[in-house]
Amino acid sequence: MQIYRLLLYFFLYSFLGWCTEVAYATVKERRFVNRGFLGGPWCPIYGVGVSAVVTLLDGFQDSLLLLYLSSFVLVTLIEGMTGFIMDKIFHHKWWDYTGLPFNIGGYVCLPFSIAWGAACLVIVKGVHPVIERLVGLLPEAAGLALICVLTAGLAADLAVTTAGILKLNRRLDMLERIGAELREISDRMGANIHENVMDAMERAEVLENMAQARKERLDAISGEAKERLDLLSEETRERYDILRQRYAELTGATLQASRRLVRAFPRMESRRHKELLEELKRKLEEVTRKR
Repeated sequence: MQIYRLLLYFFLYSFLGWCTEVAYATVKERRFVNRGFLGGPWCPIYGVGVSAVVTLLDGFQDSLLLLYLSSFVLVTLIEGMTGFIMDKIFHHKWWDYTGLPFNIGGYVCLPFSIAWGAACLVIVKGVHPVIERLVGLLPEAAGLALICVLTAGLAADLAVTTAGILKLNRRLDMLERIGAELREISDRMGANIHENVMDAMERAEVLENMAQARKERLDAISGEAKERLDLLSEETRERYDILRQRYAELTGATLQASRRLVRAFPRMESRRHKELLEELKRKLEEVTRKR
């Protein structure tokens, strides 16, 4: 029965946490944002955190100070460990408290930990007794069926979201490689132009006392340089155009795939592709403003 109740608490508080995040985003951004790591209406970190508080800290309910301090520590640990583990698995920092005082690695910070501790007091003293009674009124068979359905839905959501993030990472890798090749081609073309111009200028200096001859020679050199550049660039430019088209197509697909996650985690930071992800964020913001 303890596990049965714990699972129901987990799903209920995951849903209530999602509702809280959506309400906060609505007030802040004046539009609906599906907040949370997963696509469904749940934020498991809230489910884990609150379930842990109401279960593990039950003995501290008689002392508000002990309950507050223990909630402060427990929820901070859960948030910090979750952020760190997700960062290591997916190579993205999903939230970042770096700019806030007394933060640890950007995963946790004192102002939010203080707020979480206060929220836990409200939940334990005001919200959870109501939740506990509601869970008690639910027939056990219905509760078990609900747990099975929600567990299956959560597992499917987790699998789909994980696959989507891994796909996003692969696309970012491809964009990075294509961008590097585009820069390399551009640098080669620029270097070739520079070498030919410098070559023409050096030869022109030798002929500075022969004005007409210099002009003819410069014309010949320029024509020669142009031919050499054209020969070099014909294949290079074709490759460059193909890469630019591929880059644009991949950027569009990546924008579409990352739209929900970027909106849900506006301070998300990529460990491997920080500048590229910031560029995608700017483009998404431009698209949103145009709409």
